[in-house]
Amino acid sequence: MLADASATLAATERRPAGPRPGLRVALLGAAAALVVLGFLVVGAFDALALLVPMRVERVAAMVLVGVAIAVSTVLFQTVTENRILTPSIMGFDALYALIQTSAVFFLGSGTVNGLAPPLRFAVEVAAMLVFSFLIFRWVFGGARRSLYLVVLVGIVFGVLFRSLATFMQRVIDPNEYLIVQDRLFASFNAVDPTLLVVCAAVVAVASAWVWSRRRELDVLALGRANAVTLGLEHHRSTMAVLLVCALLVSVSTALVGPITFFGLLVANLAYLVAGTHRHAYVLPVASLLAVVTLVGGQTILEHVFGLDTVLSVIVEFVGGIVFIMLLVRGGRR
Repeated sequence: MLADASATLAATERRPAGPRPGLRVALLGAAAALVVLGFLVVGAFDALALLVPMRVERVAAMVLVGVAIAVSTVLFQTVTENRILTPSIMGFDALYALIQTSAVFFLGSGTVNGLAPPLRFAVEVAAMLVFSFLIFRWVFGGARRSLYLVVLVGIVFGVLFRSLATFMQRVIDPNEYLIVQDRLFASFNAVDPTLLVVCAAVVAVASAWVWSRRRELDVLALGRANAVTLGLEHHRSTMAVLLVCALLVSVSTALVGPITFFGLLVANLAYLVAGTHRHAYVLPVASLLAVVTLVGGQTILEHVFGLDTVLSVIVEFVGGIVFIMLLVRGGRR
């Protein structure tokens, strides 16, 4: 029945002007492949055997993070029915900042730097997953089961975590404060290779699950009343989607650090480029746009600007502008 409802929605949707969505996905895929190839070989013709293997790890990190953030943002906007919300509003970035600050505050930078990367990664992912699970269980386990209450609770906890992190950052040693600040900016230059395998497996499994539910997501995007009418168990589906969002955001944040507005940027561009609301096209378009943005931006940053800044700073700046534009456009309606 859900497949029939999704097919009916696709049939009644107005056909977008320009190339068909499938062709747009293919063109974006070709663009992503060219950008990745350019990052690997530009400036490395004299030492391909030495530089390409080093760059492959960075490309893998950017691809994994881009896909994880893009998919999680599209899913979160689907269940919240809001284009200006991202999973970061649940407080994951603030919790990550609190974890990093607390570790340096209580253990010292020497001890933290001496911990094995897989151990730090496991602790950070586990903390964010437990936090999200407790929120979802607390709110959805009650009688009201309000999705907006979940968002509100996430915002409140995010403010609390950010305040605690800021307080500890003000009282720690200035040298250790610099170490904490360095960890709070997303970086693709020092990713542990062993973590890439784990992240690749998690992102692949989560993406496969999301792809298998793409028709169900189309129905879920119609709203709770319509979804229930079409036979969808809305509560179960919403919980499953939110948990997958939490998993993807936790893995990407623990791997390279927080990128707050990146998901907002690629998700809204994906709806514009795909020309349709069907998740069979929006999800791959968002993922490919994320790859093109991250890998292409890093290539330009290295070979044009000479690494004078961090890519995440530029992404946050552009994403913040897009966020303001969405708010202004929404206020005019």
